[in-house]
Amino acid sequence: MNYRQYLISALLSLSLIVAHAAPEAPKPEAKPVATQPTPATAAAAAQPAPSPPTVTARAYILLDFFSGETLAQLNADQRVEPASLTKLMTGYAVFKALAADKVKLTDPVPITEKAWRSEGSRSFVKVNTQVPLEDLLKGMIIQSGNDASVALAEHVAGSEEGFVTLMNGYAKELGMDHSHFTNSTGLPDPDLYVTARDVATLGRAIIRDFPDYYKYYAIKEFSYNGITQYNRNRLLWRDQNVDGIKTGHTETAGYCLAASALRDGMRLITVVLGTASESIRAKESLEMLNYGFRTFETHRLYDTKTALSTVRVWKGATETLPLGVSKDLYISVPRGQYKNLKATMEIDPAITAPTNKGQRHGLVRVKLGDREILTHPLVALQNVEQGSWWRRLVDTVLLWFK
Repeated sequence: MNYRQYLISALLSLSLIVAHAAPEAPKPEAKPVATQPTPATAAAAAQPAPSPPTVTARAYILLDFFSGETLAQLNADQRVEPASLTKLMTGYAVFKALAADKVKLTDPVPITEKAWRSEGSRSFVKVNTQVPLEDLLKGMIIQSGNDASVALAEHVAGSEEGFVTLMNGYAKELGMDHSHFTNSTGLPDPDLYVTARDVATLGRAIIRDFPDYYKYYAIKEFSYNGITQYNRNRLLWRDQNVDGIKTGHTETAGYCLAASALRDGMRLITVVLGTASESIRAKESLEMLNYGFRTFETHRLYDTKTALSTVRVWKGATETLPLGVSKDLYISVPRGQYKNLKATMEIDPAITAPTNKGQRHGLVRVKLGDREILTHPLVALQNVEQGSWWRRLVDTVLLWFK
């Protein structure tokens, strides 16, 4: 027997010893959020939610803020005019500049003649004066001032045209694939358009990323230059749970409203575009919110700190790897159906080191009855470096028999 044959024989013998002595690798087990439904409950789980109320808008959407799920919609991906809902993106771009310390709330912002001459709704700022940036933000959000919008755009980007480039860049980052902006105000333009889904996406981003600035959207009135104006969002007076977001109106766009409310830990966003009157947009938006809260419930299934499974990792400095989700995972279900959820996991075979935290190694699937309603990646919750040369050698041999 030559040296090579002797080495192979020794490794095979060693592998048998190690395989016999080593504990069995933990088998991945799905961690269900509920027990397996019985046939009766599975049938109940398949029952659809009640139909949403009739809405006369050109387009609308009802979105669960935490899960991101669409609960109801009509023409949600159809291009429509946004009117002053455009100012949601204007606000988002200003918030980004504030977060990056490019501007400050206390900045004195010059009011140019272009800003002063802006058509439509106004905050009544005076030309060739300087106004604190925070006052302009409130003027844009609460009073829907076009003059304030243009002044903010010019201050952040040097010109409104440059600011529009920022707006479209942020829209792309957020996945607003069917929207395009041409100004900071929402004044009519053939190339200015959004969709209900994109506006909901934007509203969700503002609430999630800038909670301190989102508070401005709940303010009911604002006075500047001796003139007091009231927030046009009537829902702020009709429902104490409503805390935003923004109205819009032009003759061609109709009456629009993006609204959000938080009740008992559940937040919904609704966007209603192109209704016939101010009263109708408020009525139908509130009906949609009430429908959503009555019909659905939101639950956090898993958080980022919890291992859903601990699996064998080969050739690593450690032998086990915890798997979980990369972000807190929420789900929306019809009320009373949470107990009927069933979760299963699919985990990659033979996971080999090195692996990095956040690297995908499987999938979690959630069903309601026989219907799959959610899939999400399973990722490594920690780094596992390569093991020693001996560990790698032994695991290589063990994998031959796996």
